[in-house]
Amino acid sequence: MSSSSSIDQPNVITCKAMVAWEAGKDLVMEEVEVSPPQPLEIRVKVICTSLCRTDITAWESQAIFPRIFGHEASGIVESVGEGVTEFVKGDHVLTVFTGECKTCKHCESKKSNMCQVLGLERRGVMHSDQGTRFSVKGKPVYHYCAVSSFSEYTVVHSGCAVKVSPQAPLEKICLLSCGVAAGLGAAWNVADISEGSIVVIFGLGTVGLGVAQGAKLRGASQIIGVDINPEKYEKAKCFGVTDFLNPNEYNEPIQQVIKRISGGGTDYSFECIGNTGMVTTALQSCCDGWGLTVTLGVPKTNPEIASHYSAFLSGKTLKGSLFGGWKPKSDLPSLVNKYMNREIQVDEFITHNLPFEDINKAFTLLREGKCLRCVIHMPN
Repeated sequence: MSSSSSIDQPNVITCKAMVAWEAGKDLVMEEVEVSPPQPLEIRVKVICTSLCRTDITAWESQAIFPRIFGHEASGIVESVGEGVTEFVKGDHVLTVFTGECKTCKHCESKKSNMCQVLGLERRGVMHSDQGTRFSVKGKPVYHYCAVSSFSEYTVVHSGCAVKVSPQAPLEKICLLSCGVAAGLGAAWNVADISEGSIVVIFGLGTVGLGVAQGAKLRGASQIIGVDINPEKYEKAKCFGVTDFLNPNEYNEPIQQVIKRISGGGTDYSFECIGNTGMVTTALQSCCDGWGLTVTLGVPKTNPEIASHYSAFLSGKTLKGSLFGGWKPKSDLPSLVNKYMNREIQVDEFITHNLPFEDINKAFTLLREGKCLRCVIHMPN
């Protein structure tokens, strides 16, 4: 890797990145050029990045290529663009897939984390100028969620990065930039689980187990986990799951089983799979009157949700959740502090650690359901 930069006028950096050239095909290690940060942007040396299910969903199905995926990451600021006052070279940061400008209507409201300026970027470009900061042999390479952490260096908007304590281990807290935080926030911010509640969680991946941990810490009396992979149960118990249901082992709809073992339906249901049919099942699993269903998953197909109006007439509620309702720059430092104070579990989600060049192996492990989070370690 070669670089030539100064604090005042950063230059183009040439480094290694794993580039996706087409849907579903192995990522390829390439030499990429990374442009200097533009106004209000920072360039980050990525230290660790973890693979999220959403990366795989996009890699399998989206049409924007060539592309550098990855959005759950930690790193160190290498240089800053014009107008950046919050960060300096050497700061430790988490990248986030949805930003916080702090001035738009949603950022100023306590009801939302849906920043209107730095929200979820879907077109493979930067928020500021709709351009890319990566190229291979002079040709543009597109971004993912305005982060693209499967690269030794990346450029992000300063509103899409969060300064963290230099004492926090970057190889662990990278998980808080997406999956673990999304699950905890869904339980605490979106559902606001109350003590003694009964909870059901559909899908026991990282997000689902983050919900379980949040429910446990709120004092839920019963936490039912639903998954077709029986190997997940032992791990799920570590995060508070009290009952495990495999729908393939029952000859009746799983919502009927849930209503029976919960005494008429759960107080809270969480859909963490990304299957709109399961959203309907989750809604049918919670109780009348006050039952709340929260959907967190990102569906690959069939994005529309179907449900009978009587579910809502009987008092049930369906809510969506993006990043668990956290305002990233305002709230993530407190989550990192909770981790440092051993108030929340993060290390236990990490089932594999791999070097950067083995990132395709991480894709295989996650696709086959053999890992929760695989942390990818960048070269020194």
